[in-house]
Amino acid sequence: MDICWQDFEKVDLRIGQIIAVEAFPEARRPAFKLWLDFGEDIGQRKSSAQITDLYDATTLVGKKVMAVVNFPAKQIGPFMSECLVTGFYREDGSVVLAVPDQDIPVGARLG
Repeated sequence: MDICWQDFEKVDLRIGQIIAVEAFPEARRPAFKLWLDFGEDIGQRKSSAQITDLYDATTLVGKKVMAVVNFPAKQIGPFMSECLVTGFYREDGSVVLAVPDQDIPVGARLG
């Protein structure tokens, strides 16, 4: 299905920095609870991410990632996810996070 430019513009993709990570044992599939900082305009948001195959909590803190910040909040078990951290699926089902390849401020918008 094709989309038009106006459809793409509706998706608010921003750079967030992971500031805290916790295990999410209540999740159906292995996941982390993430807290991200998107800067002054957006503030902090929470997300659940099924990225435990390739990442561990200690290496995630401080990492900048791309996330959708204008989806409605979604209840995932006992946790309310407030943004969608993006990534790419490998053939084995593991997820590689979508990250900037150069330093960029938190809150920067993809456009």
